[in-house]
Amino acid sequence: MSRWQIGDVKITRVVELEMAGGTKFILPDATPDAVADIAWLKPHFVDDKGELIMSIHALILEVGGRKIIVDTCLGNDKERLMPAWNMRDGPFLRDLAEAGYPREAIDTVLCTHLHVDHVGWNTMKVDGKWVPTFPNARYLVAETEFAYWDEQGDNDFGPVLQDSVKPIAEAGLYDFVDLEHQVCDEIRLQPTTGHTPGHISVHISSKGEEALITGDFLHHPCQMARPDWGSSADYDRDAARATRRRVFDQYADKPVLIIGTHFASPTAGRLKRDGDAYRLDV
Repeated sequence: MSRWQIGDVKITRVVELEMAGGTKFILPDATPDAVADIAWLKPHFVDDKGELIMSIHALILEVGGRKIIVDTCLGNDKERLMPAWNMRDGPFLRDLAEAGYPREAIDTVLCTHLHVDHVGWNTMKVDGKWVPTFPNARYLVAETEFAYWDEQGDNDFGPVLQDSVKPIAEAGLYDFVDLEHQVCDEIRLQPTTGHTPGHISVHISSKGEEALITGDFLHHPCQMARPDWGSSADYDRDAARATRRRVFDQYADKPVLIIGTHFASPTAGRLKRDGDAYRLDV
């Protein structure tokens, strides 16, 4: 668990899974040889073998009595084609409660997009049925994102829509929002499309301090050094590349804490220009 304070906003990271290796499918250009000359990635983001270290975690934002969880990881008991993600039986809800956030206390679930590793704990299995994990929360998702997946159907990871997305709609708990929705005075959405059609990042601003939760417009800090390295899961690779360049230019050398949705510990840092590219100072 990690914590940061941005003005009045407390940010808490609760990890479901952190791993090295097995990530080549998501960033195929980031081979050990290709990352070997990006020295600043070690020791936090690349291991001694040159394998990427990545994390799947949730971020809880607490401000003004509100408790907002950003992305809900993989979930338990779910049929997934990736062995490490299939039929998990992990302690995520216990860890969340031990961090001070029992599931009943969450009032807002904010999904940056609707991929498998961002919606899993939207639901939990109770008596053989998928029910909302956070019964007192409204679930926010970009309207364009939901519409795309509702028409597209499930992808290659398993019945994600059936077990983690549609049960929330059936329970009437979704609020469909635009890509620049203001969640509260301190928290707003920022469009970062390309990875998916309705992908958003989360901008936090309070008492002169700022942070950005990335979502998956980039998956790993190596993409700061190599902005042209795309994800195999990008819906529109050209648009995703343009988004990375635009956001990097917007926040480089500014006192904004960048919190990566899949960045391993320490997870957050400042974006700095590094020649024609960028680096993360942690």
